[in-house]
Amino acid sequence: MQDGELIWYGAYGSNLNEERFHCYIRGGRPNGAAREYPGCTDPTLPRESQAFYIPSELYFAKSSATWENSGVAFISNDLNNTKRTWGRMYLITQQQFIEVVKQENSGKEIEIDFKRAMTDNYIFKPGSWYGKIVFLGKHNDHLIFTFTNELNLACTKPGSKYLKIIVAGIKEFFPYSNLEIAEYLFSTDGIKGNYTMDELLSIASE
Repeated sequence: MQDGELIWYGAYGSNLNEERFHCYIRGGRPNGAAREYPGCTDPTLPRESQAFYIPSELYFAKSSATWENSGVAFISNDLNNTKRTWGRMYLITQQQFIEVVKQENSGKEIEIDFKRAMTDNYIFKPGSWYGKIVFLGKHNDHLIFTFTNELNLACTKPGSKYLKIIVAGIKEFFPYSNLEIAEYLFSTDGIKGNYTMDELLSIASE
């Protein structure tokens, strides 16, 4: 694969929100975040984006200083076609994808072997937050990749600002009602037991 070759990034969590994701491409600080991102060497925005379901479970873990020292989104390593994480595909270059992953891993230099990721349980940076590349198939002649943690982590509560960014992203591309969004979030580990349905409905309605 060549640096300029187009691939789909299968985003989930806060990267569902277009404004937030564009900060990874062009640089800047997303609304509600405490961190500014340098962006990609090539600041060209995604050629296309589409709603997408990832065959895995969404959950929240770790404690991010960027988001109120609270949990952030990951997907389970147990891919299962009966599970659905609401996602969004962005058509970007291979090099842009690498630089997005780099920014998600504290800006440390990385290399990604995409061919290996298509055939292997590919952990390119053991111990990092998002050190595993996951191959999700092909769409319109372009390969789909995402990333998550190498482990299924212990869950933590996400902050309300983070959830508001996710909700805004869902509403950009999915036709779900506030109640459906609240029910979806309520079913995820990290939120279950930490938020009531009324609290989630309030977040979804803002």
